Amino acid sequence: MALFTTSNYPLMALIEDIDLGKIGLPELQRPFVWPNVNVRDLFDSLYRGYPAGFLLFWETGVGADLKGIGAKNAKAAPKLAIVDGQQRLTSLYAVVKGVEVLRANFKKERIQIAFNPLSGRFDVADAAIRKDKAFIPDISILWQPDFKPSAYRKEFLKQLRVVREISDDEAEQIEEAIDHLRNLLHYSFVALTLSSTVDEETIAEVFVRINGKGKALNQADFIMTLMSVFWDEGRAELEAFALAATRPSDGQASPFNHFIKPSPDQLLRATVGLSLKRARLENVYGALRGRDAKTGLDDPERRDAQFALMRDGQKAALNLANWHHFMDALKLAGYRSEKMISSETTIIFSYVLYLIGLRDYGVDRVTMRQTIAEFFFMATLTGRYTNSPETRFESDLSLIRELPNGAAFLARLRELCATTLTGDYWTITLPSQLATSASRSPSLFAYQAALIKLDANALYSPLKISAMVDPAVKGAKAALEQHHLFPRGYLEETGIDDLKQINQIANFAAVEWPANIKIGKRPPADYVPPLDHAMSADERERLYRWHALPHLWWELPYQEFLVQRRVRMAEVIRQAWELLTVGSAPAAPVAPIAIADLIAGGETGAVEFKSTLRMNLHTRQVDDKIQVSALKTIAGFLNAKGGTLLIGVADDGDVLGLDADGFQNEDKLGLHLLNLVKDRIGEVFLPYIHPHFQDENGARVLAVRCEKGPKAAFLKDGNLQRFFVRGGNATTELSGTSITDYVKQRFP
Repeated sequence: MALFTTSNYPLMALIEDIDLGKIGLPELQRPFVWPNVNVRDLFDSLYRGYPAGFLLFWETGVGADLKGIGAKNAKAAPKLAIVDGQQRLTSLYAVVKGVEVLRANFKKERIQIAFNPLSGRFDVADAAIRKDKAFIPDISILWQPDFKPSAYRKEFLKQLRVVREISDDEAEQIEEAIDHLRNLLHYSFVALTLSSTVDEETIAEVFVRINGKGKALNQADFIMTLMSVFWDEGRAELEAFALAATRPSDGQASPFNHFIKPSPDQLLRATVGLSLKRARLENVYGALRGRDAKTGLDDPERRDAQFALMRDGQKAALNLANWHHFMDALKLAGYRSEKMISSETTIIFSYVLYLIGLRDYGVDRVTMRQTIAEFFFMATLTGRYTNSPETRFESDLSLIRELPNGAAFLARLRELCATTLTGDYWTITLPSQLATSASRSPSLFAYQAALIKLDANALYSPLKISAMVDPAVKGAKAALEQHHLFPRGYLEETGIDDLKQINQIANFAAVEWPANIKIGKRPPADYVPPLDHAMSADERERLYRWHALPHLWWELPYQEFLVQRRVRMAEVIRQAWELLTVGSAPAAPVAPIAIADLIAGGETGAVEFKSTLRMNLHTRQVDDKIQVSALKTIAGFLNAKGGTLLIGVADDGDVLGLDADGFQNEDKLGLHLLNLVKDRIGEVFLPYIHPHFQDENGARVLAVRCEKGPKAAFLKDGNLQRFFVRGGNATTELSGTSITDYVKQRFP
């Protein structure tokens, strides 16, 4: 069957088919992005007989009498969906029919194109043109049902003769120009129509190749197109909700909030996650078409069943009571506004889990809010949905499917929190994550949320931070500012001019903006002691605990100060986490790693021993080959089913301890391991690796528990990217097509 057919489509027929619902053109209810000058130029091109591009349609495959899905939808589902040319077709339809379009600011507007029939000039109507008798101020009038050409031409000439003389030749020219303009309805567009059997990937590829520029189509675009065809009411609901969320309400119930202005695509993810328990939109598209996996054909009954699930799910997702009660969970976690949000995806996915607990497992609202507050705090702190978010959430959804009851659902969510926020996370991983100058770091926002949760004052201020970050209050300057503890000017004078060092998260503290101005570039040893001495011992202790400051911190070397403060900041975040979870159901217990049992069982597909992390016991030298040996085991576990690497244990199970590696302390050993993984396997895998120190037979052992990775993990070894898998009790390297075959099977 041909991929597409070509036909000539008169503008009149296009307009008629849109009115009859044969062509789906939902853009009149969606933001119209063309400026009016583009519309003017389009009509000028048609008037002059210039080519105006072609239209790309896609056959939807619906039956002749199929109605749109939804109780209020009596229109026939369109046979053709517009893929390319939406703005042109919307422009033509809006002007010819004289209807309004919706602008990007969500205000409705009539596009008024003026025409001078004597000069043949088109223009965007403005006040001056509307007063100019030589112009038809709004050409839409020419195609209205009650338009009378002869009477209009006579009246136009009469008005024009009031301001100037018109010769007979000019009068004839004007009449011909008006008739020529009215006849633009006969202008034929070239239309390419893609077959209904063409899949969405091919449509996207065709769109990119013929369009050359502009926004590439994504999976959400195709799903929204399907909704336009089969359930336009549902798509309109998503877009109306998104529109209402952008503007403060006037006292009426509204989805407006201070955390997220959700796009229709984001709301679609919430609907899909709740309705179909899917995170990957590429899988959703086929399901909504009702496509049979065996025959490849669309099954209308299957499609209707999927849309029925969507309809029920969307009703819950767009329920304002659910929406705002969920937002209270974010406040409960200490977050106050979109300025503290590093990932809107985390909000949407957390909302899906909230809805699943509420609707599918019957958990009461208060308990669900508490649990989601905990989950959101964990997920946003760790950047759970920052890298490969669909893959990660798909995995999380698989863990909560078919649980027996609400108690099991809550326990599973808390188990995810407990297995992520381990002791080593707080003491090793989080301080490492705080070693950044990124202004939108999740760990920085978590620290700010922690200060709000702990009801902390601003630094050297009697005002509570929570009272200073009200998102509804807009001033010329923010009441709360982040101040350099070691000011930039001072550091530059000491020879530190690298902005990445100057703007480290650990060098900032929350202060009132007048205090920030007063501090200027004075060294901390100058401005801090007077402030410090003015406080009582209890005030000083409390303030230092909140703001993670060591005593006499201004006397520390800058780099040492940063290291110490990161550790303390991590502890503040941990305190807020513990406060958040107090009074809630206890976290699901996570069994400690039984080192003795692992050693007794010997090396298996899920357990491997390494004597050291970096030291060659034969040469007594640090050896990169030893590090690579440990890293390839970790990569192998990530690429397989997970497992545990025991460092400090010989191949025969003899416990050697960690002294041979020569680290000053365990923190430095653990940080070295995490840096190795980050640099040579990838930062995305850090949340899937959990190091843990434990005593065994009088010596310390480092147990590195690895989860199944979210995607293929390659080990950087010099200039090579190597791929390892764990099988039996050995780690095997794959190459060539073996990697491709394995990845397709392991990471579908």
